[in-house]
Amino acid sequence: MGKVILDGNNLTIEDVVNVCRNNYNVELSQDAINNVLKSREVVEKYVNDEKVVYGITTGFGKFSDVVISKDEAKTLQRNLIVSHSCGVGEPLEEEIVRGVMLLRANALAKGYSGIRLETLNTLIEMINKGVHPVIPEKGSLGSSGDLAPLSHMVLVMLGEGEAFYNGTRLSGKEAMDLAGIQTIELTSKEGLALINGTQVMTAIGALTIYDAMNLSKMADIIAGLTVEGLYGIVTAFDENVHQVRPHQGQINTARNLLRVLQNSNMTTEQGEVRVQDAYVLRCLPQIHGASKDAIEYVRQKVEIEINSATDNPLIFRDADKVISGGNFHGQPMALSFDFLGIALAELANVSERRLERLVNPALSELPAFLVEKGGLNSGFMIVQYSAASLVSENKVLAHPASVDSIPSSANQEDHVSMGTIAARKARSILDNTRKVLSMELLGACQAIDLRGNKGLGKGTSIAYELVRNDVAKLEDDKIMYKEINKCESLLKSNIIVEKVEECVGKLY
Repeated sequence: MGKVILDGNNLTIEDVVNVCRNNYNVELSQDAINNVLKSREVVEKYVNDEKVVYGITTGFGKFSDVVISKDEAKTLQRNLIVSHSCGVGEPLEEEIVRGVMLLRANALAKGYSGIRLETLNTLIEMINKGVHPVIPEKGSLGSSGDLAPLSHMVLVMLGEGEAFYNGTRLSGKEAMDLAGIQTIELTSKEGLALINGTQVMTAIGALTIYDAMNLSKMADIIAGLTVEGLYGIVTAFDENVHQVRPHQGQINTARNLLRVLQNSNMTTEQGEVRVQDAYVLRCLPQIHGASKDAIEYVRQKVEIEINSATDNPLIFRDADKVISGGNFHGQPMALSFDFLGIALAELANVSERRLERLVNPALSELPAFLVEKGGLNSGFMIVQYSAASLVSENKVLAHPASVDSIPSSANQEDHVSMGTIAARKARSILDNTRKVLSMELLGACQAIDLRGNKGLGKGTSIAYELVRNDVAKLEDDKIMYKEINKCESLLKSNIIVEKVEECVGKLY
């Protein structure tokens, strides 16, 4: 089994995916251990000196002016967790919960939170032994961090709440006992250190951005198949066009298309069949490329966030300072995930319009709805309906969460990010977009068969064969959702991208 070493500074999105989906183990680096111990020493010193410091010797939020005695420290921390466990809705998926625990552990490993090493080790042991707290998906404002959902994570550390273990939903205490993990009692600063951060929104967003990067490559491959199904003009993808408007995503998309369409006998040059194509083919590099640039921007922001200290207060061990700030505020992630949702929605928008060109005989010169005995058969008629429904749903979901705010904690926390809602929306849009692209993939392969496959491109031929291994050409009407689901499974597995890249080189 693989392993990821946490030092608080060098976690990658690929590491997150490996822990969340491939069950890699997690360990602390020696530097991280040293930094955690030093940070804890500062907290102990402040507690012993009975200094008034937010979250260590005071209450929380509006109660920050209430001083808490040393004797009440453990009660304060436990009360924080149980009172803040107010999440509602369905549990987050297991892979997201693993991401939440991993990102929180990495933030604590930086050594700015003042947690005890044994408490952090308990969290890491839960990751490694597969104890996954039941974390409701709703209830976070995204400032002060993901308080409610992270509290549900901590409940299990205390032997409270609920967790999934080996696929069974149990009480937190039962799950910890079965895994052989000792439950803990929190002390000064620890409850706040565990819940005051952006790890829920960022875990959702990190997995979504990883999938979005792969899906944007898949969108190019599918679009390439549609170009072939419509005898599209590849001249518009010429490198010269894109070098004079050098947005990197645009350049990369044009390059991807030319690579996957190399040697195709089902594309045309400018003026050969028609002078120019409609926008959804001719402007593919500009449309897909803009989404790629947005995805790249979000990737950079996520990689910063997964290696950041996001709680409050922060312990600066070398300067012997404890500073109350606002690193828990989710605004950088909220704006990023709203942007990601919009970028993904556009991939679906243009995919559905390409599907419309495939099924509409006035636009394609193909049999109506991609079936030879039309009238008796409806063919792909309602496939396009379903795609249109998903695209319209995405338009609703793409409304930015980050433009909203609502005061909380008696107006002490008077601007919140809604970043967790933004992340969840982006993930929903990703799922819808994958489904729309699956429908286009199915339609493009059908169009190629109806044209007569005269030889596809170097990359598109691989995608076509993978589809046809699972899905036959439509001769007469059949239950279509099953065919759509087969294509979606191919997209989820990422096998098409992997096989195409083996042949044509890395796509971007």
